[in-house]
Formats: sequence, C-alpha cells, structure tokens
Amino acid sequence: QVQLVESGGGLVQAGGSLRLSCAASGRTSSRYVMGWFRQAPGKERDFVAAIRWVRSTTDYADSVKGRFTISRDIAKNTLYLQMNSLKPEDTAVYYCASSSDGGMTYDYWGQGTQVTVSS
Repeated sequence: QVQLVESGGGLVQAGGSLRLSCAASGRTSSRYVMGWFRQAPGKERDFVAAIRWVRSTTDYADSVKGRFTISRDIAKNTLYLQMNSLKPEDTAVYYCASSSDGGMTYDYWGQGTQVTVSS
C-alpha cells in the first residue's frame, strides 16, 4: 500500500505561483514513477507531469512545459510541483499518483488539492 497526501493548493492571481507537495508513505518499491494529474470541472482528469523516483527524469504535458517543474526529495519522501506563470485555465483539482510499471498505469492516488487561478 502507498499513501499519498497533497497540500499547497489555494487561490492565486493569474501570473502567480504555487508549489504543491505530496507526502508519500508505504511501500517504496511501488513508487517507481510518480506523477501529477489535474481535473477541471466537467472535464476528464489530465496528465500534468511525471518523474522517475530514482533517476529523476521528467516528462510534462505540452500545456505546462516551461511553467511547471516536478521534483522530488527522496529523504523526505515528498513529491513537488512548482507552478509558475499560472493561468485561469490551470484551475483544477490536482492529484499526485504513484506508478509501479513505469508510468503506464497509476496504482495509488491522493485525495487532491484545489488550485484556483483568478483572471
């Protein structure tokens, strides 16, 4: 089992920044890849970014490249998402997730944290 708890969401004006955190606990062998997803009202959940827990290689959705940065702190078992130059279309509930198969499927999910960007 893996437990994931997100924090750091909130209300910010367009152009502002937020940093999301995801505290992870449980089976470390399951945390091969970790990612961030988001779901806006009335829309499907979309991929935002992912990172290989050991190698630290990253992948981003085109919509956030150059604005968002995913990182992790192995000692703290924590995943981060630094979000800069936020836009109203970034408004969504953000979820962190853990994958044990290289990112093909995500097995464990956090409860989500709301990010609202005002124009």
